[in-house]
Amino acid sequence: MKNDRLGARLQVEAIADEVLTAYDRRRQISPFSKRLTDFNLGIAYEVTAAVRNKRKARGERPVGRKVGFTNRNMWSEYGVHAPIWGDMYDTTVRDLPTGGEGFDLDPFVESRIEPEIAFGLARAPEPDMDDTTLLSCIDWVAHGFEIVQSIFPNWHFEAADTVAAFGLHGALLLGPRHSIHTGDATPWFGALANFEITLECDGELVELGHATHVLGGPLPALRHLAELLTRDSVNPPLAATEIVTTGTLTLAQAAAPHEHWRTTISGLPIDGIAVHFD
Repeated sequence: MKNDRLGARLQVEAIADEVLTAYDRRRQISPFSKRLTDFNLGIAYEVTAAVRNKRKARGERPVGRKVGFTNRNMWSEYGVHAPIWGDMYDTTVRDLPTGGEGFDLDPFVESRIEPEIAFGLARAPEPDMDDTTLLSCIDWVAHGFEIVQSIFPNWHFEAADTVAAFGLHGALLLGPRHSIHTGDATPWFGALANFEITLECDGELVELGHATHVLGGPLPALRHLAELLTRDSVNPPLAATEIVTTGTLTLAQAAAPHEHWRTTISGLPIDGIAVHFD
């Protein structure tokens, strides 16, 4: 039994080293689900913890979580049937470039863009909180683009593969942060559940999205993440000051250099955002 546990630990560490090497060297690898007969979500979240330790050891600081596959419209395309999550770091979360500055996609492989709503936490949420109490845990709301990538060729993987590979997280580009408690927070309830978003590339409409595309809204997505973490024995629960981005409001769209992406939001007191890729 002791040797079995040691073998499992060594396997987790080996997978963590492999995904980090692939990430650092911009290299794609075969999905673990195709190579390891016992690879599953439980092992993948152990890899998440191992990767976090390794990234912290080299100077990166965890700053929050991304929730992935909250948009059920994506499940059949990717063969995923429930949301997952991954860590975000001070090296991957940044403000949107301003003025003539663009964002470089070169560090990422098969990059895609996702328009999302992100929360800054004032305190840790619990899954059994009602909406009012859950909203009180949020310090600010922002609209951002998550840049996701696949170290697995052609975006072919199973859910456990995506968890091991940082939840496919590459970067989060945040727009202005809007304090949720400077006035009456009540209007945010309806707005967060009902807003609409338009995604454009180079002036052409790409897709229309709606708040309900992320598990019924960003607040339910936050609650779902808190619930997932209560069942996780190897990763920490959410904490104050963390940033949580709640999942894509449209399908993930392939992104390429020299493109200009922008959004328009209606029904939410947040402006659309724009980014140009170098």
